[in-house]
Amino acid sequence: MNTSAVVVRICHALADFHACVALQREIWGEDPLEVEPATMFVVAAHTGGQVIGAFAGEALVGFVLAVVGVRDGSPYLHSHMAGVKDGFRDQGIGRKLKLFQREEALQRGIRLIQWTFDPLEIRNAHFNLNRLRAIAREYQPNLYGVTTSPLHRGLRTDRLLAEWHLESARVIAAVQGDSSEPPVATEALVQIELPAHVPYGVAGDTSAVTALQDRLHREFTTHFARGYAATSLIPGSHPAYVLTPTTHPLAGGESLKSHPRGIL
Repeated sequence: MNTSAVVVRICHALADFHACVALQREIWGEDPLEVEPATMFVVAAHTGGQVIGAFAGEALVGFVLAVVGVRDGSPYLHSHMAGVKDGFRDQGIGRKLKLFQREEALQRGIRLIQWTFDPLEIRNAHFNLNRLRAIAREYQPNLYGVTTSPLHRGLRTDRLLAEWHLESARVIAAVQGDSSEPPVATEALVQIELPAHVPYGVAGDTSAVTALQDRLHREFTTHFARGYAATSLIPGSHPAYVLTPTTHPLAGGESLKSHPRGIL
């Protein structure tokens, strides 16, 4: 479809919030008790968070839900959910939602948006680190526990915490359409390798992927403690996260000095 026909806007009406809940159920497929209710979307919209929808005509085809956080006396947004309807993915709608989210935040003086993502989901990592130029410097093991969503495959919900520093040079370059991959060949960088295909297993045997999660937990935690941040992903047949010292320009340079590492 022509994504220029997709309209991204703030959601205000109850009908929009209920549409977000319906799309959430469709995408995540969780049991009812794990679904964020419409009241959560109402609260976010009325307390400084964000409920942003992407509409094809009257139909909701994607949304972002964010809530407000405060660190060191400064507000930021935690982007709790973002999803695009099956049949509308890989058409740039997710990027349109995130860029709208950034602009709306900046208009209110908010300079940081954060969200979590599964380090095993290579396509999400590529989108977050390479296309949006977020960074990650915190690994959160089993953050949400084991959920009922088929997307989570009954595994631990280990997550990396993405930091999107909205006014950093790397993010501005991404917003302006710089699609070049971030440079990776310097002595300061380290890599954390991934298999080309994550061994999710069959018939409930998740031992191989659990071992992979254990390794990633050890490696990320070790390097993050040494002052590194994940700044890009090498895609292809030998994928790997690239980690950079947080003092290096590739990691955001000056913008990180006011955001010390720590659990939020």
